[in-house]
Amino acid sequence: MTNHELFTTIVGLKNYEGSKVFKIGSIVKLVKEPDNDFDLEAIACEMKYIGKVGYIANSTRTVTKGTMSAGRIYDKIDDISFCEVKFISTDSVIAKVLNKDKIKQLQEENPNDDYYNSHE
Repeated sequence: MTNHELFTTIVGLKNYEGSKVFKIGSIVKLVKEPDNDFDLEAIACEMKYIGKVGYIANSTRTVTKGTMSAGRIYDKIDDISFCEVKFISTDSVIAKVLNKDKIKQLQEENPNDDYYNSHE
């Protein structure tokens, strides 16, 4: 991953738990879904104790201006990565993709937590 800050949009909230499960600063797991029938660059968003809460936006209609689509960040993240919630609206969330150093720090701070340390 590059040293540049990457911001992205999480959408599809109404299909899962809605925006009420998000809090500023929440850590969201990003999981690539290369076998997704609708989008080969699909990146699912999961939250600890909840599961899937949405997807990274990948359409010009759903990507918030100033953020990157799933297609733009797909090759910049690992198969499993993480982001931090920065802004919340009723139908989308803007999150900052965490760099490898921050992810490693989270893993070291939570060594027995499968949410941070599983390699699905």
